[in-house]
This record gives sequence, structure tokens and C-alpha cells, in this order.
Amino acid sequence: MIITISGVPGSGKSSVAKLLAEKLGLKHYSTGDFMRLMAEEKGITLLELSKIAEKDFSVDKELDAYTTKFGEEEDNFVLDARLGFHFIPESIKIFLVVSPEEAAKRIFNSPKHKLLEKENTDYETTLNNMKRRMESERKRYYSLYQLDYENKNNFDFVVNTHGKSIEEVCKEIISFLNKK
Repeated sequence: MIITISGVPGSGKSSVAKLLAEKLGLKHYSTGDFMRLMAEEKGITLLELSKIAEKDFSVDKELDAYTTKFGEEEDNFVLDARLGFHFIPESIKIFLVVSPEEAAKRIFNSPKHKLLEKENTDYETTLNNMKRRMESERKRYYSLYQLDYENKNNFDFVVNTHGKSIEEVCKEIISFLNKK
């Protein structure tokens, strides 16, 4: 079983994917972690890498190859990746939604993001940066693939994570999987 988890920044993709993989006894992979590693290796922020990716499609091509590789070479894993559903079409496709305000609050308060996304110095800046990043990704994905990753019709199951714990979201997903 391959499960791809997509969603907007701050919706809980990574946290939910990690716990879901653990509960199901599957491996976990993350293109977000890979993109953060790419940014770190270049000595820039994630937002800066997203801006570079708008003009240099090699960034997305490298991420796409990373995602496609797992779909072709492995089975039994959970992947959190904005476009995982697209590059691994046979996967069970989950989409997580949350309001931009809640997402920015989660990102700003996350120790991981405070360490890696230094430009997010306060809540308002985080909210604005997140919106810019989403717009950047929206444009890139449409330009490269004629794809709107937020279109709920691309997914088998959609979960609103607002006000829910990671555990509650995983329970909803597992319940869906059990009915499938």
C-alpha cells in the first residue's frame, strides 16, 4: 500500500504522515524534508529556494525524480509530498486542509520551522510568507504540469485538520482506509 499525503503548508502533512506510517507499520518519506535539505545545502531559506524554482525548473525536476523513484522502486510507504498524488497515481491519495491563519500559527510555533525558516520572525510575516510560497507553488505546478494541487477532485479522501490533533486526523484516515 502506498499512501500519498498532500495539503497546504501548515496543514499537518509531515506530522500526520509520520504518525500514520508508524501506526500502519510503513516507511515514511517526505519531499518537504528533501526540499529543506536542498535549501540548507545551498545556504538559503525554503522561501528563497521556492523563488529560485519559479525560474529554474531543475529544482522541481529534482523533487519530482525523488518522488517518482519511490513510487517505482518501493511499496508499503507513506509519502508526504504536495504532488505525490500526481507522480504516484496508483497511491491512495489524501489531502489535508486548514485555514491560512491556523496554518501560519502552526508554522510560526513549530520549533522545526523556527530553526529552518528564519525569515518567519512573527505571525504576520509567517502568514504573508506562507501565502507567497503557496502562490509561487501554485504558479509553478500549473506552469509545469497544468495542475492545481488544491483541487479536491484529485484525492480519494480530504480531511480538515483545523482544531484536530495529529492522532485524531490519523484515526479519520485509518477509518477511511478500513472502509476502502
